[in-house]
Amino acid sequence: MNLESVEESEYERLGIQPTPDERSHLAGAAPWEESTRPHRQPSGTDVTYSNEGRLAGRHLVEVHDMLRRELGELREVLARVKQGAISASDARSALTAMALRQNDWALGAFCSRYCGIVTAHHGLEDDSIFPHLVRSDPSLGEIVDRLTREHLIIHDAVQAVDRALVGHINSPEDYTQIQAAIDVLTDSLLSHLSYEEFEIVEPLARYGFYPGQL
Repeated sequence: MNLESVEESEYERLGIQPTPDERSHLAGAAPWEESTRPHRQPSGTDVTYSNEGRLAGRHLVEVHDMLRRELGELREVLARVKQGAISASDARSALTAMALRQNDWALGAFCSRYCGIVTAHHGLEDDSIFPHLVRSDPSLGEIVDRLTREHLIIHDAVQAVDRALVGHINSPEDYTQIQAAIDVLTDSLLSHLSYEEFEIVEPLARYGFYPGQL
């Protein structure tokens, strides 16, 4: 089942359009086997959404858009390293300041920006939002498991960028590892963000980020 095969009418009713996967595969191979991803069943035409629910679903897309912008900024930083405009040390500082790195690839930014004090004690997405969604709809279990595994892969990809920058400090004439690492991160992140939106924007609009929100 392709992500885009979820009925368009569902997103029309919801008023939110998930972001399609560009499927760029800059690294030459997908970071995972996309065909094995589980997918949810579309909601029925009898399902309705509150304004608060729509805001919850839309916020996921907004935070993902922030992460996509950061990815573009990171690619630009690394391009400047290759051009000799900035040092690898400066690039590492830029990476450290980004939410991509600060939140250790989980939606910590997501929780802190949206849920605030109410859910600060819940921890990161894998420990709070996902379990809430699965309790609300057990059929999401396989999807949540897959998303959690992908989080780990993206975490490794972010760490690989940092290691490549360290390696470049020691071998300033070699940009191979830097380019390879950022391409893997790009492929992983863009694919994952799209998949997550298609699978949980709608459940978030029904169940919210935490019990009792909607």
